[in-house]
Amino acid sequence: MNKVQKIVDRLLEIYGHPIWKDDDPFRTLIRTILSQNTNSRNTDIASQNLFSRFKTAEEVANTNIDELVDLIRPAGLHNIKARRIKNISKLIMVKYGGDINRVIQKGMDEARKELLDIDGIGPKTADCVLLFAGGYDILPVDTHIFRVAKRLGLAPTHVDHEGVKTALENQIPPEKRGPAHMALISFGREYCRARNPRCEECPFG
Repeated sequence: MNKVQKIVDRLLEIYGHPIWKDDDPFRTLIRTILSQNTNSRNTDIASQNLFSRFKTAEEVANTNIDELVDLIRPAGLHNIKARRIKNISKLIMVKYGGDINRVIQKGMDEARKELLDIDGIGPKTADCVLLFAGGYDILPVDTHIFRVAKRLGLAPTHVDHEGVKTALENQIPPEKRGPAHMALISFGREYCRARNPRCEECPFG
């Protein structure tokens, strides 16, 4: 068993095998956009605000931008995120008839490529949609995982986010990638924090 697998297995002992699946890929997509540069509590509030008012891409695409900004304000960067969400919703209406699931069903590699072709969707967002809404064995890399992977030597120090993703996926069994994603984030928030990391309490110290 390699170093990455040993660390992941230890993290799964600590945090369990947390994973959830959302059958609505549009909701997963929007929630992931809202989660950028904020914490889970703010993401939850903004998501609840938005989806208590709107349910579909069509409704979001047709809403007034000011109302959208107000609804997602708790997530921060609300002006940027509102424009991004509205533009993506419009594209989903025009290109996919309002159903982003048409993309998800194309298979992981083709779906990822097509999602990344949409302006405003980056690798982490695309991968979260594929993991949580598509059920694919993929490991999205956010800022926490990027930091943890470098600090613990799970990925080369010189690689970008895609390099970290490749390094982790090459060493983590497919069925553990989703749980590993969640556990690595939890570890990054609790111990391996960007500021004031709790190195003296680290289970890998």
